[in-house]
Amino acid sequence: MPYFSVVIPLYNKQNYIAGTLQSVLAQTFTDFEIIIVDDVSTDKSLEVVKTFTDKRIKIISHTTNSGLSATRNTGIKNTETPFVAFLDADDTWKPQFLEKIHQLTLSFPNADLFGTKYEEVYPDKVIEFPLQIETGIINDFFKKERNKHIYCYSSICIRKEAFDKIGFFNENISVGEDVDFNVRANLACTLAYCNEALASITMYSENQITHSKLSGKTIIDHDYYEAANPENKDLKQYLDFHRYTMAKRYKLDGDQEQYKKLTKAITLASLNYKQIILLYSPAFILNAIKRIKLILIKKGVNPTTY
Repeated sequence: MPYFSVVIPLYNKQNYIAGTLQSVLAQTFTDFEIIIVDDVSTDKSLEVVKTFTDKRIKIISHTTNSGLSATRNTGIKNTETPFVAFLDADDTWKPQFLEKIHQLTLSFPNADLFGTKYEEVYPDKVIEFPLQIETGIINDFFKKERNKHIYCYSSICIRKEAFDKIGFFNENISVGEDVDFNVRANLACTLAYCNEALASITMYSENQITHSKLSGKTIIDHDYYEAANPENKDLKQYLDFHRYTMAKRYKLDGDQEQYKKLTKAITLASLNYKQIILLYSPAFILNAIKRIKLILIKKGVNPTTY
């Protein structure tokens, strides 16, 4: 039995999946299997995958398009290894990623979550953000996560048996499924962390959900987690920041009902002054900022309100 299963959800990433697979096959730690779950791609993604002949690669194909959460869950349920690592089909790993994760699993046997820092890849440059976090156990994830994502779902590995207490990815959520899983995982489990950028995240590619509208989509139930953890102030601020990001998107979509619902639940002390200004800015200003930001992202600049 391999030590790691690498789950790669695949949907229309024909221009990226080869590089993603090559980065896994180039790992210095080689005791792994790769499970690619194709969510009914309509491009040539599967054809590209099938050009790879490494016996560690397994392909599972959905018969109907089911979304990212269901695709990840299919991968998890088809693993038998003690640890499950995730990698999106347009991202890559540095050669030492699995080696460093393996070291974390040995050094911190009581942890269930194992993550690393990541770098952001733009068309013209690569950016690594400094984080004031030491390698080791993270005891205040929600507080540290407020300033900058400290890991993403291409730089995280989870002990397989931990899914029994975390649960799987919520297949009813179509936007923010990572946030929902983060809440459950970091409330239930211990996170061991390596402050090295060992994953490379493509910041602008086709089919990214962050570029789409929220109409007809389901987001995380912030109120449920807040009510279940009323004394957790760091979680409250973490949830409020995500409410803020979703509220802006609803305003841009013209959905005033959802915008007002989310805004009403936000404690303004959870936000900084820039975020408060943007939260109450009219839609035409937000649209102008969004257009400018998309241009800057393509040039390798990603302005944030952190």
